[in-house]
Amino acid sequence: MTTAAVHITVHDLIMAYGSVVVQRDLNFTIQRGDIFIIMGGSGCGKSTLLKHLIGLQAPAQGDVWYEDRNFWAASPGEREAIKRRIGVLFQSGALLSSMTLAENVALPLETYTTLSPAQIRDIVAIKLALVGLSGFEGYLPNEISGGMKKRAGLARAMALDPDILFFDEPSAGLDPISSRLLDDLILELRESLGATVVIVTHELASIFAIGTNSVFLDADSKTMIAQGGPKHLLETTEDPKVRTFLTRGSLPQD
Repeated sequence: MTTAAVHITVHDLIMAYGSVVVQRDLNFTIQRGDIFIIMGGSGCGKSTLLKHLIGLQAPAQGDVWYEDRNFWAASPGEREAIKRRIGVLFQSGALLSSMTLAENVALPLETYTTLSPAQIRDIVAIKLALVGLSGFEGYLPNEISGGMKKRAGLARAMALDPDILFFDEPSAGLDPISSRLLDDLILELRESLGATVVIVTHELASIFAIGTNSVFLDADSKTMIAQGGPKHLLETTEDPKVRTFLTRGSLPQD
């Protein structure tokens, strides 16, 4: 079903809420080490697809393969094992407001490992340092900026050393400078950790700056209408919807 280079395979996926189909006939692969962009206009099902990939919502039909393991056909125990290889940064950061940054990052380690408190403190310090938040261990989420919340959420997503990182609109609510810094951080982490990254976003600057591959979901036809590197799609697509989406505002600079 897969080759060694393929990390995730989506096969004949249909997404629906009851009788209402959101997307159908989704077929694409995500290569190991990709920064893979899920893009499309509002209401096309980008975040719904993310939920199907990370195990929050079962598809109406079709399969999601992690290498040679069919996620939705696997046993509950096997699905849990796959999910522990996944880190997720939700749109808001989803930090627990009553817990410090260190406590937020420590939570998955306390929940899923048997590490000692001292070992967990050391790992938390390393993860926060990776995202540029050394010295902020004792801060509460409401005491830091939006960009810092995103980075703290990323540190928590990395706590269990995942193979794959998923991001839901990571630049949402950030100013252009903070957004670019987050893009740079994602690139650095992909290089240093060797992780595969999957990002739901409509932000053109991020799409062109970091995306190595992508899929474009269309709300009208309710299926994918393009796949490939964002810059390559910009140069080659003949689909007016894809071209309109990719040429909003300024075109990317080399």
